[in-house]
Amino acid sequence: MTFAQILGQERVLGSLVSALASGQLHHAYLFGGPEGVGKELTARTLAQAANCERGEADACGECGPCRRIAGRNHPDVLLVLPEAELIARGWAGRADFSGKPSREIKIAQIRHLQERLSLKALEARRKMAIIGCAEAMNVQAQNALLKTLEEPPDATTLVLVSSAPHALLPTIRSRCLKLAFAPLPLGLVAERVARERGADPATARLCAALAGGSLGQALALDPKALARRQEMLARIEGLAPGDARAALLLAEDLATDRASAEAHLDLLEAWYRDLATLASGGSPEGLINCDLGELAAASAARHGAPEALRRIELCRSARAKLRFNASHRLQTEQLLLRFLFPDV
Repeated sequence: MTFAQILGQERVLGSLVSALASGQLHHAYLFGGPEGVGKELTARTLAQAANCERGEADACGECGPCRRIAGRNHPDVLLVLPEAELIARGWAGRADFSGKPSREIKIAQIRHLQERLSLKALEARRKMAIIGCAEAMNVQAQNALLKTLEEPPDATTLVLVSSAPHALLPTIRSRCLKLAFAPLPLGLVAERVARERGADPATARLCAALAGGSLGQALALDPKALARRQEMLARIEGLAPGDARAALLLAEDLATDRASAEAHLDLLEAWYRDLATLASGGSPEGLINCDLGELAAASAARHGAPEALRRIELCRSARAKLRFNASHRLQTEQLLLRFLFPDV
């Protein structure tokens, strides 16, 4: 992997290439931005570039260090992730952990990282530590990391990768050089979805719009959920005020597992963004759910912008709770009940 292969992040990459060329790589970076726009990929490529045998301000992707870093088996390039995320990626099994795999990054993981960083590099010119899903560090882990950020080992760079950098302690954020990753152009995302998923142009455009410029999320969208999208939205908009039983039955269908609950939250947030746009006088041409204009117009007129915005915040709150291991079924039930009962 080289920087040239990372798409849509020219400003960030220019800053990193300049730092590498001048030998002024910062000791700690915070890569913040939406999920699926290349933050972790850039962090890995930065580790390759800093240790590439060619010694240029980019990685070649072919030398020994580049290949070992890409394969996650370089002794001086360390990656920290929540246990549950390691399992989700297929990089670990449940048997590797005692008890239920955590969705947090725990203080023991940070202590182990610090121990590894304190050792002399075995072969790297620059040791690198990448903390993925950095917002998942619990408070104890973040406080433990402060010591390393304040007194970093020589020739070491830490990269914190986060889709919610505001969730990190101010003391953590202030000790990192912050680089903001932007959503990718929708045309670029749609083209990649069409090529990699074999989707027709209309479906590819819809995936790109629903993912909000996140290639990772666009590629991960469940085609079955997309096919049921209109039915789901019609059922939600058809819920009668005060009909708690219907809301609970719908929640049972939407939250068959954590992945389906998260996918439906994404669809709902996009839907209510459309309604807020229409209710505020925006043009229907820019709707994410552009194929559901009639339903969107009727729903926007019924709800109004304040209610649409309230429901967006409820979706975001539910997603944040799911990130920290809350019950997907309970969160979906509470979400739909709060749609119908604003005072709950």
